[in-house]
Amino acid sequence: MRVALIAETFLPDVNGVTTTLCRLLEHLQRTGHEAVLFAPQGAPTSYAGAEIVPLSGMPLPLYPEVKLTPPQPGLTARLRSFQPDVVHLVGPVVLGAIVPGIVRRLGLPLIASYHTDFGAYSRHYGFGFLQHGVNAWLRWIHNRCRINLCPSSFTLHALRAAGFRRLRIWGRGVDIERFHPRYRSEAWRAAIGIQPGERLVLYVGRVAAEKRVDLLPEAIRGLPNVRLVIVGDGPFRAELQRRCAGLPVHFTGYLKGEALAVAYASADAFVFPSDTDTFGQVIQEAMASGLPVVAARAGGAIDLVRHGHNGYLFTPGVVTDLRARLRELLANDSRRITQGLAGRAAAERRSWPSVMDELMGYYTRAMSHRRLGRQPG
Repeated sequence: MRVALIAETFLPDVNGVTTTLCRLLEHLQRTGHEAVLFAPQGAPTSYAGAEIVPLSGMPLPLYPEVKLTPPQPGLTARLRSFQPDVVHLVGPVVLGAIVPGIVRRLGLPLIASYHTDFGAYSRHYGFGFLQHGVNAWLRWIHNRCRINLCPSSFTLHALRAAGFRRLRIWGRGVDIERFHPRYRSEAWRAAIGIQPGERLVLYVGRVAAEKRVDLLPEAIRGLPNVRLVIVGDGPFRAELQRRCAGLPVHFTGYLKGEALAVAYASADAFVFPSDTDTFGQVIQEAMASGLPVVAARAGGAIDLVRHGHNGYLFTPGVVTDLRARLRELLANDSRRITQGLAGRAAAERRSWPSVMDELMGYYTRAMSHRRLGRQPG
């Protein structure tokens, strides 16, 4: 199979879309398929045997990891020369507007995957009046594709209610070897200031308004023997550090590879305050590392966190409920450990190979509709 992928974010940016693309390219190479990736300038020239064709563009003002990539000269010719069996539009934003027309003219099947709720993000940045227009724009793009893949049941139901069509669920996998409880390090805990008897609550992700990290300082205020560690960076970091002044909070900046695995495994619980994430890949990484999770009852977290079994869900945006759930979890070491083990068991059932095999099935389905000359229902 020959697969053409078109994305508006990739390495060196670190985010959920990039992680998914890397695992997909690795899977395609390992299983003998050919791939080409169209991605913003600055990416490596190849990855996992796939050529990366650079796209010119500029950072999206509210979300610089995604690039505004206008119509590109040579895109049609490059697709025609590669002769893909299927085209996969990954998280379309701007360039996604022209791709369906190009692909249709070439007679190719087109799949899209929905990754980021930009409509909700606009609300968190004070541009709520744009939310309806942003959603209408994305709906126009996706409804021109043969299959639209959603990362969670919550996202599928929300998109269906908003008029998106031909929706299917395609979840995300997790590397259960890279993220594992065996990487726990007492030396790492000591190095970041954890005192004997303290519990470490971890946040990993973009430090930005739409992630609701503003809830974290008040959530831990008053909790005894608790230290918060924030892994990541972003536009809200300076303000968050100001709000955390005087609190037991440590900022590490971005971590990756083994350093990130050690941070996860060395924590005692994971907190995920976002109410806009369509999936929440970091939740799976935390579970694979043996951590119970306290997450907002919204988005992809609903599919991943079983309340009282592998963590707790709190009312989105309500800091008193978040604090109460953290207090409940951290007050009982036996329950915390049991929930962490349950999370690890759940992660072991969601390996990347099985998730990618599911995607290959969607590719095959799109190709069969091409041969039959009809649109799927």
